[in-house]
Amino acid sequence: MSTEHKTPVTPYSDGNSKKEQVTTMFDNIAGEYDTLNRKISLGMDKKWRAKVVELVNEHQPQTILDIATGTGDLVMEFAEHTTAPRIVGLDISPGMLQVGIEKIKDAQLEDRIEMVIGDSEDLQFQDGVFDVVTVSYGVRNFENLEKGLAEILRVLKPGGKLVILETSVPTKFPFKQGYAIFSGVVVPVMGKLFSKDKSAYGYLSKSAAAFPHGTVFNNILRGVGFKEVKHLPQFFGASTIYTAFK
Repeated sequence: MSTEHKTPVTPYSDGNSKKEQVTTMFDNIAGEYDTLNRKISLGMDKKWRAKVVELVNEHQPQTILDIATGTGDLVMEFAEHTTAPRIVGLDISPGMLQVGIEKIKDAQLEDRIEMVIGDSEDLQFQDGVFDVVTVSYGVRNFENLEKGLAEILRVLKPGGKLVILETSVPTKFPFKQGYAIFSGVVVPVMGKLFSKDKSAYGYLSKSAAAFPHGTVFNNILRGVGFKEVKHLPQFFGASTIYTAFK
């Protein structure tokens, strides 16, 4: 099932590609991202990341790639709670990566984590390198979703595991209605009040609402070539964790 016929949701209307706009947006909000993300997720992002770490640990990986690693929260969790000797965090935004590099340095985890600039749709790694690939709140920012997922499949080892944490939309009353108000009104207002980039958090809400989730996204993963695809809704469906294998 292709998603490419749809008009992409982008942060700005400046005529640049979605990839260029997303890079600019995250560079703009890098310094404030961690604090605002805690507020917007009501602190639950930590709990969801802990579940991702648990699912990753089930595979006992030696090599982990975290795509759209941002400021490095997830790779730092991997360094602290897995025994993987090679952990790579990749992001397209130099600003976000720099914040992450400083956090990793302060935590004295430089020997465990490698932070690199890279494009999720053109990964700079050879085929079959990683035991596990993770993406936390990043796949909805891919310009070409299927291409990015196919690249993940390529760099995974045979039998390798993909774990994705992404926003989704609750379907049951009253959580559906509450989520619509929170994401459509509260989050953009918080962004305008507390962010230097007034468009960023409006985009993040719109992209979350537009992203295919649940069984629809499962079918996209299967279409790319992943097997044993499952999804685990979190907090009544406000986020979802997906697992799949090569």
